[in-house]
Amino acid sequence: MPKYVIERELPGAGDLTAEDLTAISQKSCGVLNEMGPQIQWVESYVSDDKIYCIYIAPNEAAVKQHAEKGGFPANKISQVKVAIDPTTAEG
Repeated sequence: MPKYVIERELPGAGDLTAEDLTAISQKSCGVLNEMGPQIQWVESYVSDDKIYCIYIAPNEAAVKQHAEKGGFPANKISQVKVAIDPTTAEG
């Protein structure tokens, strides 16, 4: 199943409290539970003004639907074509 990186513009994201992040995570998980197992949240990275989320989903439409149902921004959705890491250098 395809993997996606979602860029969510959220000014002040890096200043969110642990309680804020818990609430956001709970909302996301609630929407995912409603949508069923075909879409999965892998992890997210919080920077100063954005949150980058990794999802496994059947298509981009499912990612957009999750964002709409949860009230989350999804400013850019990119399908991951290949994953590389330091072991890729070993040939």
